[in-house]
Amino acid sequence: MDSFRDVPEFFEVEIGESLLSRTETLASFRELGPPDLCHVIKSTGKTGQKDIGSYHYVSGVDASSSASLAAYLNSLTYAVEDSQAWFSKSITWKVRSGCYCCFNAFSRVDMRVDVKIPGGVQAYVVDVRGERHEATPELWQETYLSAMLRAILYADDVNYRLAGYRKLDPITTPEGEIRFLQAAEVLFMKGWQLGSDPEIQVASVVSNHLASGVMKYFGDSFRYDQAVNLFEKLHAKEPDVASLLAQAYIGMNEEVKGVQIIASALRENPQAYTLLHVQCDFLRSKGKTEWALQLARQAVNCAPSEFATWSKLTEVYTELGMYDSALLTLNSCPMFTYNERDLHRMPTPAKTHLPIKQFIADSNILDEDGAKDSDADVALLRLPAPGLRGTFAKAYALLARLVSQIGWDELLKTRSAVFVMEEEYRAQKAQAASQTPTKESQVIMEDGSIRDSGVALSNGNHRHSADDDASTRGIQSPPDGGSVGSVAATTGNPNLNVNTVPPIPVIKVSTESDREKEHEELRKQGVDVNGTEAISEHPGAEGSDAGDEHGQEITFGSQAGRALEKPVAAAANEEADDANGGRSSPRPGEKQIPPGDGFSFSNKRLCERWLDNLFMVLYEDLRIWTIFRAEVAHYKTQHVAYRKTGTEWEILGELGLRLHHKEEAKEAFLRCLEQKFSAKAWMKLLEMFADENDLQRSLNAAIRLTAYQHRWYQESSYPTAIAHHLYKLGRIHGHAKISYTILSMGLPEGLLNMMQGYLNYGKLFKVEGFDY
Repeated sequence: MDSFRDVPEFFEVEIGESLLSRTETLASFRELGPPDLCHVIKSTGKTGQKDIGSYHYVSGVDASSSASLAAYLNSLTYAVEDSQAWFSKSITWKVRSGCYCCFNAFSRVDMRVDVKIPGGVQAYVVDVRGERHEATPELWQETYLSAMLRAILYADDVNYRLAGYRKLDPITTPEGEIRFLQAAEVLFMKGWQLGSDPEIQVASVVSNHLASGVMKYFGDSFRYDQAVNLFEKLHAKEPDVASLLAQAYIGMNEEVKGVQIIASALRENPQAYTLLHVQCDFLRSKGKTEWALQLARQAVNCAPSEFATWSKLTEVYTELGMYDSALLTLNSCPMFTYNERDLHRMPTPAKTHLPIKQFIADSNILDEDGAKDSDADVALLRLPAPGLRGTFAKAYALLARLVSQIGWDELLKTRSAVFVMEEEYRAQKAQAASQTPTKESQVIMEDGSIRDSGVALSNGNHRHSADDDASTRGIQSPPDGGSVGSVAATTGNPNLNVNTVPPIPVIKVSTESDREKEHEELRKQGVDVNGTEAISEHPGAEGSDAGDEHGQEITFGSQAGRALEKPVAAAANEEADDANGGRSSPRPGEKQIPPGDGFSFSNKRLCERWLDNLFMVLYEDLRIWTIFRAEVAHYKTQHVAYRKTGTEWEILGELGLRLHHKEEAKEAFLRCLEQKFSAKAWMKLLEMFADENDLQRSLNAAIRLTAYQHRWYQESSYPTAIAHHLYKLGRIHGHAKISYTILSMGLPEGLLNMMQGYLNYGKLFKVEGFDY
């Protein structure tokens, strides 16, 4: 046979095409890079028989030297499947040569090792231009750490699904862990070169894939003591590491030590938002949300361009029940384009070989999806929320949490109270069009600057007929103006002449060409057209987002405890309302004030377009969920079984989790598993069972997930989500009880050995619970 027994393979049409394709795509790798590529050439050694080339993806192989990579290639020579022919002489295929490719994410080069069997080993470096260079010890160290981080961070990454991807244990001995820590210490200051999570705009020394990999590896097994030792050494060189050090101390229940480190570091660097976030999360865990609010505000002031600071502030506002502030803060989040993971672009293979181990096939645990179970309602398949990524997925989660606490109707009321609604905009525009422009009226221009309407409209009145959906900024009431009633109440003169009150300003909607014409005319008149300077001269002008890529921001004072500031115009209107008998602007559901009666929404913001889209995504989720629950209730009253396909139950379970209906989601996942095997459903249930401290059901889910992962070549025991949940249970029950429970389940030998792999790792690395 020309294939491996238990190793996936993609056979090439032309030998070496996978290596050529990888070389061509090296320049497109932006962060950690793709998994390692293992290419082999097999031969029969007979004249006239063509050689064949095949490849597969792999991670977890020790890439610290050419010898370790050559050893992996040599191990494949023993994995060639034997021929099953009995009565004829079979053709024997052997591995003649191989090439192992491992991407160095620090230097952006590809480390390659060519092996001739029998023969020698040659190691070299290929850069993004395809040129070869000599491999140095420094490059080998960077390559080793890059390979370890890919194995750790890609272990359970739902956004990194790749067929034929073999995952091995990256660290199997305490000596290997020490080598990993040493390499991390040496290269830690270069970690920012690797990139960061999608929610981080600018990678830093403490916000990057290297720091995330170290925290994930030690955090999933609750062994923060090793991470503390590393961060203590680094903290002496780089004070910013204090946030990671404090987080590790808190994780190992050394909270006093962690708080002391935070206090000391903030005295030296009070502008470190990562430190403020660690302290904020600690206070929230202790129920001191009001204190956490001050820290979250200060973090926004320190890093206003980071999504993480705004999202953290939104979470705190939501916990405190300040839903209007939460919605305004969410609207101010800077959103970043999601960059997909680094992947190969390979040519179509001649054939694919994806073998399954015999004991897994015999266990009957994995039931391949049947055609009837794969069918689902089109409305469920087309839900847009599962396709969200990066900052948009995080923002949707914040919005879903908000609606789970106050409900959809209250969310809409809050939305109309803080954002400009279309009806209000049209009413204001109609009023502006009916008024005769005067020199006293003011207009906010497209660039954010404030001009007299007489100057702004000097080029004609055609701008009033601009597209209603064009971009607008906001409305600014004159600082000394307001409604007639409010001015009379403020001055105490009921006979105040109405003509002395400046009229309500109008919205200026213009196109790009109009704006250029206006700027040119203003320059001729000697007027400065710098939008930012103009806004700074009018402190009451809100909605000024000139030069700001993410729209209007919430402005906070320099002090951490300062409340959310209201625009000057809004504050003036409220003071006038108080003087006018406490009458305020109409809320949703109340009678609207006609446009001619002094209506103004200058205390409102413009809702960002991406947030509007998320409202529509959330509405679609809620609509489907409401229909589903209504159908369930109806069928129950009729005493009729409610039937869905396995795929539909799976989608409904995910929908329930997104909308924070945990019990209903659990029921949907269980109904899904009654009809088909679903790794996604089992993983969600394992997380729920572990949180509920249900040992028996957790092990039942873990066994099936382990068999599924080994079926698709994820042969590593740690770090995986399964190991994390088992170690969480081990802290309570102890590993001995888990081991005896597994033995009592009467598993086949192969499955039993796979489950024991988690406990063997815990014993070797002394995970909490291994000794009881």
